[in-house]
Amino acid sequence: MKSVTIADVAKHSKVSKSTVSQYLNQRYEYMGEETKARIQDAIKQLGYRPNIVARSLKQKSTTTIGVIVANILHAFSTQVIRAIEDVCHDYDFHTIVCNADDDPEKEKKYIEMLHAKQVDGIILFPTGGNIELLRTMKDNHFPLVLMDRLIDNVELPSVLLDNEKASSLAVEHFVEKGYSRLGIMTTSIIPNVTPRIKRVEGFKKTLKQLNLPVNDNYIKSLDLKHFEQALEDMLSLEEPPEAILAGNDLALMEMLTFIKKKKLRIPEDVALIGIDEVSFASFYNPSLTTVAQPAFKMGKKAAELLLNKIQKKDKDEPGKIYEFQPKLIERESC
Repeated sequence: MKSVTIADVAKHSKVSKSTVSQYLNQRYEYMGEETKARIQDAIKQLGYRPNIVARSLKQKSTTTIGVIVANILHAFSTQVIRAIEDVCHDYDFHTIVCNADDDPEKEKKYIEMLHAKQVDGIILFPTGGNIELLRTMKDNHFPLVLMDRLIDNVELPSVLLDNEKASSLAVEHFVEKGYSRLGIMTTSIIPNVTPRIKRVEGFKKTLKQLNLPVNDNYIKSLDLKHFEQALEDMLSLEEPPEAILAGNDLALMEMLTFIKKKKLRIPEDVALIGIDEVSFASFYNPSLTTVAQPAFKMGKKAAELLLNKIQKKDKDEPGKIYEFQPKLIERESC
């Protein structure tokens, strides 16, 4: 079956090939409504489909970006992806989403795959394990924006939360509610993941500022599979913590599972605050106090930064950090 070309559409609609090309590229400035209608009708009748590969070669752009998230199970990741996709849709760009599972090798393979597909740029939630590769990409002027996490000694635009402030808001709220023995649980900090490290640092720093003790028995950073035993040990202490901060949404869900299993009461047996606004926070019983990230604003900013780089409109310094502020949402768990 012979493929339909621009020349066929032009002949059918009685216009030039350049006019059809202008129509396909949405350049309507000098095009009458009747001409547009004829071209549209010809495209529909002939079943014309633009040759995306040919257009990409001509324009030296695939109008596609890659988004590599460290762990797509985080609610924050999916919210950011949605915001990125919304911005890209407005710019007629497509998105390819990849999940690295916090695995540097998997991250590297996805970067190489996206390069092979000739994406115009990448938004990366970095695992921290491919520093030299990222340096090479930067040196080759490949458009790249970091999200949620920082990479030392690589000057790339980065969008993230003020993570120390997130913990600080939670600690201050615990104290306002009369709690003094405070704990925090996060997923493992071994891979040097910026948010987890900064949230623990912010937690300790705020306790010291408020003249409260920093009890290492109340501070746990470990894989999710070890959460149950760690909580068992922590709450079995002679003086257990009265309130615990969940460092992210996955930590929060593990803690809620344990609390339900042990038939503990919130906040009577243990008060709780989670960093990351989860979808069920408002209707969980009791409703959950959270520290929310402005995920949609952060995703929108990352997409705009990348598209500006792709379209050569980038005027900011290479390693600028765009830090967003968290917000405490008070409910019944504290």
